[in-house]
Amino acid sequence: MIGFIGVGVMGEPICRHVASKSAQPVYAYDIAAEPLERLSAHGVKPAASVREIAERCEVVFLSLPGAPEVKQVCADLLAPLRPGSDVIDLSTVPVALARELDARFAARGVHFIDAPVARTRAAAEQGTLSVMVGGRERDFARVKPLLALFATDVTHCGAPGAGQAMKLINNMLLFQNVAALAEALAVIRGLGLDPARALDTLAKGSADSFALRHPGMHAMVPNAYPEKAFSVQYALKDVSYALELGQLTGVELSGLKHAKALLEKAAVEGHAAEYFPVIAKVI
Repeated sequence: MIGFIGVGVMGEPICRHVASKSAQPVYAYDIAAEPLERLSAHGVKPAASVREIAERCEVVFLSLPGAPEVKQVCADLLAPLRPGSDVIDLSTVPVALARELDARFAARGVHFIDAPVARTRAAAEQGTLSVMVGGRERDFARVKPLLALFATDVTHCGAPGAGQAMKLINNMLLFQNVAALAEALAVIRGLGLDPARALDTLAKGSADSFALRHPGMHAMVPNAYPEKAFSVQYALKDVSYALELGQLTGVELSGLKHAKALLEKAAVEGHAAEYFPVIAKVI
């Protein structure tokens, strides 16, 4: 059986894909009742607790907000999980925590795989996420078919913690690209140019990027920054984890610090719950 802990913005559609495509019973647990009710229409059975998931399931997915929640849930899973089980963490957490959890679960005979996801909520809905996996080769080979249920790109990045490292580097680049794009749009608007036409033009040259085509065209041009997306609050969490990589490697990461300052300003101005490219509003 498969367990799923955390069925929020990304977890709910991922869990739905797993339930509809795996041909295995799926149990889910979350502190919110609404997503569990929606998932029940797809055959997902609600669990009463983390412990129930651990006792029923041989594979447990985690899709949680950050390090504190992952630590707590893993502490609750550690004792009741049977040896040989797989814990697949789709959350974004510090590299050091992923390595620590791998060691703790390994001591109990449980396989821990860090597998953070990239791309958008729309990609989660469509089953076209990218998953960056850290773990042993044999563990990756075993869980890859499960990850392919909701992702079109599943990449083994290296040893335990490598998946988290690549996800944080991915986000580090994304935040800086969006910050540069926000500055460019401020200049475009200041010159009286049409923002949509300007980004369409830039997409045909060397300035093209995922940031330009997705948050740029779909959020920053129309100034539409919904909640229940990758918020300023979550972006600041990931920035803090990425800055730890700078400390670990002795790299200054001045560009990331600039992006962090813009995110902090957006939070202070009341945008903490909005989609993080809202930093365009504070420039």
